[in-house]
Amino acid sequence: MQNLQSPSMTEKAVAPPQSSAKKVAIASFIGTSIEWYDFFLYGTASALVFGQLFFPSGDPLIGTLLAFGSFGVGFAARPIGGAIFGNLADKMGRKKILVVTLLIMGLATTAIGFLPTYDEIGILAPILLVLLRLIQGFGVGGEWGAAVMMAVEHAPKTKKGFFGSVPQMGVPVGTILSTGAFALLTLLPNEDFLSWGWRIPFIASIVMVIVGLVIRFTLSESPEFQQAVTTGTVEKMPVKTAIKDHWREILYAGGIRFSENSVFYVVTVFAITYGVDALGLERGSILNAVLICSAVELLLIPLFGSWSERIGHRRLFLGAAMASVAVAFPFFLLFNTGNFIVIAVAMSITIGIACAMFALEPAVMGALFPVEVRTSAVSIGYQLAAVLAGGLSPFIATGLYAWSGRQWWPIAAYLSVMGLITLLATHMATKSAKTAQKQVAAS
Repeated sequence: MQNLQSPSMTEKAVAPPQSSAKKVAIASFIGTSIEWYDFFLYGTASALVFGQLFFPSGDPLIGTLLAFGSFGVGFAARPIGGAIFGNLADKMGRKKILVVTLLIMGLATTAIGFLPTYDEIGILAPILLVLLRLIQGFGVGGEWGAAVMMAVEHAPKTKKGFFGSVPQMGVPVGTILSTGAFALLTLLPNEDFLSWGWRIPFIASIVMVIVGLVIRFTLSESPEFQQAVTTGTVEKMPVKTAIKDHWREILYAGGIRFSENSVFYVVTVFAITYGVDALGLERGSILNAVLICSAVELLLIPLFGSWSERIGHRRLFLGAAMASVAVAFPFFLLFNTGNFIVIAVAMSITIGIACAMFALEPAVMGALFPVEVRTSAVSIGYQLAAVLAGGLSPFIATGLYAWSGRQWWPIAAYLSVMGLITLLATHMATKSAKTAQKQVAAS
């Protein structure tokens, strides 16, 4: 999608200075890193401790399944947060929303660190845990659209792929910080880890949130949004207009990320449980493998964003989607060797393919919508996919694993299907964007 531009007629403003674009991209990256640290803490804790502490069951697999179910609940709130905060970002500006979402996320995460367990307050413990997870999902649902659109809309016209990829680096950083924190804490005696050690990363979130808020207050508003305000083209109800006039493109935007999202959560969340329960590997060993592949992802995301300016957004994206279909079965074959080095390589390659798509999603999705409804539209599409292809993936993978008598192949088949959906959605999105271009040119 290299040459696809938004159909909006309000995007004729001169691009802001590159120094301003760099500042916004870096600030967005730091903020999203904190947000994803908070969100991913829950996923790692679901794989390691929540099943025992909040969802006790005679069968450890059932406890883990329930914990992953609560993990998925947070994703159910993300489209709601995306729609509400996306609507406000298109009406009031991206900057204000970024401050609010960061505060919501940080307070919910810190509260989890102080939550009593099932043994202490009974059924109220998992209820409160799920409620706080819903608040997390609500906050992160509004975060992504405003953060990446700030970066893309500040970027020079020829570098939207690269600058859009910078906030996406917050995901591997969040994974590294959250997984690294738990990897260190697993060095504690198991009794200490389960009683108080797991709480430390959640409580520490409040310090990171304060840092993020200070940084976000220094940002300038999106120049494209400012021009929409100047020309009087700001929509009164952006989310309503987005759904009414761009519902097909919203569905395409969601489908575009099915492969990337499902691969990410199967490799970084489900694989932890699978490695420990099915292969008998040490928790710390699997967490270290996740850290390695997250570091690889952190390096590759800006490279893919930069390469896309030369190769073409659409061409690189489609190539990565095809590779995600091809790698699903080899990933599990390599993972099943039980060798740490082989597992780390398999995870890094698979995540590397997914992050090629992830890096380009802001530029690819942003090009589908006019600035007046852009944050609302991309937020809804992105967060719907997060529910269907992201939050449910560990739960679906665990369910398929149990259904098949603890076999891995149904999970590999599931990832292959997700890749095929992404290929189809990308093709349809390309046709839709080209049609919109022709209509704008004709007008």
